[in-house]
Amino acid sequence: MKNQFPEGAYTSLKQLLQLQYKSKGYSFLPNQPLNSVLAGRHSSRLRGRGLDFEELRMYQRGDDTRTIDWKVSNRTRKPYVRVYGEEKERQVMFLVDQRLSMFFGSQRSFKSVSAAECLALGAWKVIDSGDRVGGIIFNDSEIREFKAQRSRKSLSSMLNETVKMNQNLAVNKGIEENPLMLNKALNLLLRKAKHNTLFIIISDFSGLNEDTHHHVQKLSQHNDVVLALIYDKIAREFPHNPFPLRVSDGLDQVELDLSSSKLRKSIPDLLEGRLKSLSDALNKFHVPILPINTHEDVSDQLRSLLGNGTSQPSIPTRIMRGSRT
Repeated sequence: MKNQFPEGAYTSLKQLLQLQYKSKGYSFLPNQPLNSVLAGRHSSRLRGRGLDFEELRMYQRGDDTRTIDWKVSNRTRKPYVRVYGEEKERQVMFLVDQRLSMFFGSQRSFKSVSAAECLALGAWKVIDSGDRVGGIIFNDSEIREFKAQRSRKSLSSMLNETVKMNQNLAVNKGIEENPLMLNKALNLLLRKAKHNTLFIIISDFSGLNEDTHHHVQKLSQHNDVVLALIYDKIAREFPHNPFPLRVSDGLDQVELDLSSSKLRKSIPDLLEGRLKSLSDALNKFHVPILPINTHEDVSDQLRSLLGNGTSQPSIPTRIMRGSRT
């Protein structure tokens, strides 16, 4: 019997549940190896659990003398103490894109599948660390919200909803692309935001505009924000294929003769301005960016990006907008 959901084009709840056994070798905590993407010039304020510094204030009678900040006291000639508050647990919220723009892939998997895997791997890691995890899953017409909980059952429900949206993707179902849903989902996330939360946004960022920049800036004022940028290899290396390539926008279809050197040269040139624009826009957010491609295992990429690999991948300068073949 033919599989209704071809592997790579779609994911399943079973596959996402099994990823809990691969969620090892990386961390979202503050002590990052030097080659971690969270430790470089885009470094985050990732706090983790423990004692969280709150403020510096004048010494008051009865204060523990061990909390005196001697450097500040010597400089100001007045006694100052450092005040700490205990952070009992960490809340991590994911925002996961399952729009039609994500329904594309040229090798291992579609962008929508890689995004779902990225969610599962990150969320299982959060649960194993004893923290609360929740999120927002959205497509072109619907947004589903999941309250942050320290519960495997709750996480399974969030993964199951991701699978439902993922398996509903197709170019022949009359789905209308809605670039505005990215900002709509971000706005909801912003309204629900609590201080000292880690937000991980997983998307190809189709529909990014000034409102996106505003939402991410507001989120990052009192929280940590990490962008997981999902892209396909074809955005960086156009395939050398002697056979015609069929390209569709879901309504119309054209056939490209890739044996034409003129055509092969014009396509990357056409894409470059669009791709560079997206890359530059993301860099302006001044938050960590995890570039996740669709042709490699997502867990291997997370280990490399978050400090367990031998090299740190660079942010791609060519990121393909959600085309579909």
